[in-house]
Amino acid sequence: MRKWAAPLAVAVLLGSGGLAYGLTNADSSSDADPSPDVAVSLSSGPPQARTIHVSVDGSDRTTGVADRPMRTIEAAIKKANAGDTIMVHAGTYREELKVENRPGLKLVAAPGEQVWLDGSVVVPDWTEDGGRWVSREWTNDFDSSPTYSWGKPDNKRAGWSFVNAAHPMAAHPDQVWVDGERQVQVSSRKNLVAGSFFVDTVEDELWLGTDPTGRTVTASAETRALRVRSAGMVIRGIGFRRYSPSVPHMGTVTIEAPGVTLENVVVSDNATTGIHVLSSDVKLVDVDLERNGMMGMTATGADNLRLERVSSRYNNLEQFNQSPAAGGAKVGRSRGVIVQDSVFADNLANGLWFDESVIGIKLLNSRVLDNAGHGVSIEISGHAIVMGNVIARNRENGLKVNDAEDVQIWNNTFVDNNRSINVVQDDRDQNPRGSYVDPDSPLSWKTQGVAIRNNIMARTGSWSQRSQANQSRNCLLCVEDFSGRWNAAEMDVTALGNVYQRPGAASPKWIVVWARRAKDPHVFRTVDQFRRTVHQEETGVMYSGTSVLTKNLRPRPALVRLTRTIAQPIPEELAKQTGHLAGTQHLGSWIS
Repeated sequence: MRKWAAPLAVAVLLGSGGLAYGLTNADSSSDADPSPDVAVSLSSGPPQARTIHVSVDGSDRTTGVADRPMRTIEAAIKKANAGDTIMVHAGTYREELKVENRPGLKLVAAPGEQVWLDGSVVVPDWTEDGGRWVSREWTNDFDSSPTYSWGKPDNKRAGWSFVNAAHPMAAHPDQVWVDGERQVQVSSRKNLVAGSFFVDTVEDELWLGTDPTGRTVTASAETRALRVRSAGMVIRGIGFRRYSPSVPHMGTVTIEAPGVTLENVVVSDNATTGIHVLSSDVKLVDVDLERNGMMGMTATGADNLRLERVSSRYNNLEQFNQSPAAGGAKVGRSRGVIVQDSVFADNLANGLWFDESVIGIKLLNSRVLDNAGHGVSIEISGHAIVMGNVIARNRENGLKVNDAEDVQIWNNTFVDNNRSINVVQDDRDQNPRGSYVDPDSPLSWKTQGVAIRNNIMARTGSWSQRSQANQSRNCLLCVEDFSGRWNAAEMDVTALGNVYQRPGAASPKWIVVWARRAKDPHVFRTVDQFRRTVHQEETGVMYSGTSVLTKNLRPRPALVRLTRTIAQPIPEELAKQTGHLAGTQHLGSWIS
């Protein structure tokens, strides 16, 4: 994945001509302008489609042709018709945009040029006052509603409050940077220290605990960057940064119309959520979501959502509670969701979360790494394929399957998660508590039909040094029914052809925990015990000692040589859905 935060370079090649679009400092020989008196037509657009140029050196009084560009994207949108292209030239644009009634409009960066929509401004005038510094006439006053409902207080029920008491300013969308270094918001002047700031909305003052002399101070001044309300719109090669949406705004960029594509886009350093999708047939391709205050992205009612080569990293910097929503990405109430070749890493909560009637999930060939919560969570959802992924070093479960049905877990590599795979049933099927149920494809909310095949579940020596607290009750594969109604066989959870590896006999002590109704679950110290007692893992193996994986998390040659005796052939129906050859035998992920 190409990464950038100005001035790093990113480009995407389109078509056989290799046209480089946006977010790069590289020169392009393909961006010759047409006749200055005639608006350009793109071959991909309708016959009468125009190209309207925008430049920081332009004027909104012009026609927007190549040698007379407009100054603002907003003015170009007003001028544009359905199917037109707005080509934005290099620079920083401080705008809030809404696109309505222009289906098929393309908003693209000019070839080889870097374009940012930026919600921040430079704050130039500072006065020292008692070892602190103040800028007066700071009139920005953002809404700090902590939930998705305007003006409502935070939830009080345990596990449902958005704001963590240890980080009480999380829902306040104000943001400040000193020479690009993020400052932390505090609630009063007396709490100011170096690296922090305070907004006095009564006196219209912005206070710093860091001396700004000779330094550049920027602060967010706009709430949202872009609301897409036109079907089939394309946004390509543009970055969106440093906006201050409140929690109920839902996102810096909101996709509110079907068939929209975001390609080669960066959404970073925003106060709460980067992108929110609430319509169908939306594609995110080569999209980077970084350092957003709450979540990289969310999606609701986003049927046929497709994420390809999406990177969501370092989100939840404001440290909201992991639940109800925080971290890399959360998808709810959607059908037919595909995530592939993507990365969810270093988020200060869950990496990737499917929750509340997500039906028809494919998570393929992705990396879910170093998240502070679960790597992947599939909750009150179903008909999911989790295949070919590397899920490593997540502080909680690598993969949590909770009240979910028909989940195929094939050929993943799990390394140094708290638990590799945790399959759980609770009592929510008996007491939905107002949660959403898809009326067209209702789920049972019962954990059933979970197939676990050809996975490598590994614990290395480094894990035992990193997390001692839960070792005595931990496991690599854990199946539990907290409602006490079913055993693992009755839940139709099966394990076959998996590899279990640990550095020693006590890390973890239990290889498998296996539900048995209201009784304490079975706990197995070896795969042989697991096989003899509950007739699982006919071909599964366990290793203690040296890791079965290389440093890049690929199986070592000695394990590869045993593939045909351990791994199960990929069935035809699963192969069709994932692009693999039916009958293929492989251990762990194909990626590293």
